[in-house]
Amino acid sequence: MVELSRLNVPQMQTESFIGFAPPSAGARPLHVVRGSGLGAFLSGPGARWTGWLAGYEAGLGEVRLLPDASGGIAGAVVGLGTPTAQRRTRFGLAKAASALPAGDWALHGALSDSEAAEAALGWLLAGYRFTRYRPTDKPAAPARLVCPPGVDAARLTAMAKGEALTRDLINTPAEDMGPDQLEAAVAALATRFGATTTAIRGDDLLAQNFPMIHAVGRASPRAPRLLELTWGTTGPKVTLVGKGVCFDTGGLNLKPSAGMNLMKKDMGGAATVLGLAQMIMELKLPLRLCVLIPAVENVVAGNALKPKDILTSRKGLTVEVNDTDAEGRLILADTLAYACEGAPDLLVSMATLTGAARVAVGPDLAPYYTDDARLAAALEAGALAGFDPVWRLPFHDPYETVIEPGIADLDNAPGFGFAGSITAALFLRRFVDGPRFVHFDIYGHTPTDQPARPKGGAGQGARALLHALLQLDPV
Repeated sequence: MVELSRLNVPQMQTESFIGFAPPSAGARPLHVVRGSGLGAFLSGPGARWTGWLAGYEAGLGEVRLLPDASGGIAGAVVGLGTPTAQRRTRFGLAKAASALPAGDWALHGALSDSEAAEAALGWLLAGYRFTRYRPTDKPAAPARLVCPPGVDAARLTAMAKGEALTRDLINTPAEDMGPDQLEAAVAALATRFGATTTAIRGDDLLAQNFPMIHAVGRASPRAPRLLELTWGTTGPKVTLVGKGVCFDTGGLNLKPSAGMNLMKKDMGGAATVLGLAQMIMELKLPLRLCVLIPAVENVVAGNALKPKDILTSRKGLTVEVNDTDAEGRLILADTLAYACEGAPDLLVSMATLTGAARVAVGPDLAPYYTDDARLAAALEAGALAGFDPVWRLPFHDPYETVIEPGIADLDNAPGFGFAGSITAALFLRRFVDGPRFVHFDIYGHTPTDQPARPKGGAGQGARALLHALLQLDPV
């Protein structure tokens, strides 16, 4: 295992900023007012501030401080806006986290259980700031929230901290987040929770029959590897597989510069399963957890994988490489075949796999594939409970022939011109035998600043999966 001490491994920067204030009589009230309910507030608890709130419209996340008799701060009011505004903006109340002065705040007002939970989670997520390369001791959200009654503080805190880990890993540039550093991050997480890790590196991948992981990563001076973390001794076995392409130039099918700019995030699948694994372990879910990450760099060198090469996978299926820039499915294929050998009850893959998924659903939704209706129902419910939108796409069997090139069993980049996310998912399904299976084709990035979601790395699907695991017996 790579030694942590000799690597510049990112440490969790945000944990001191992520947490609820303890219940206290000293917490200032934050009155939540619906756009249509401002009159009721002004005729009730806000009567003494009628003049002060002239012109205030209670728009979603709109904050107005309320003075006390001596000119200090008695509290604040924040708008919940209209139902339309709430539908169109995720975590709208989280805007208040950065608009309020430092101190402890408690929500007041008639919120549904779901609205209170979303406000609390958004507040925690707003505490994130990536400061590794521009240090600051000022948190993004200096105001702390008292967890609303009836909201599971431990669960929300675990989710927010897991998301912070995911963001840290994705936001770190490839120079400081190559296969070595990703391995060290796995080791650090394992040490923290008493998990076990192993790694297969370099030519040992060939010796232990992971030929496609080796082929994709062999051109980099930073050796390719398969990382494995295991935790838990009882309960159903859940295996999480995350794509760990630490940088993707496209290989010999070189990307243009515009396509390469965000490729530090091509290990977003690995970062997301690590964030989810942290949530699972911190909450001590009764599971046998296995995390598998094929970690590589897809770069150009004399020994790089070439277009039209034919690889024989761990499963024995041959794959014609028609695009070296479709490398993620190659490393995942060997890893999924290995995962099935461990007989998991549930197998999950997460990957920043296709641009076609982004064209289909944009950056905000996490499309997923499964043939299991009960699992899909659990994920849909989990998406609502975790405020983590997902969208089911089909394993459309008639497209199976598209991924069969004739010269080999499979084609890694068919020239079909349509349904690129679906054909990639069908390719991965060919390597799964036995367990219930779900594949997520995520983006892993927020393009612009949003409430509770700053521009940069982002986890997708992890909270939905966590809630699905809480409600669904994977066996």
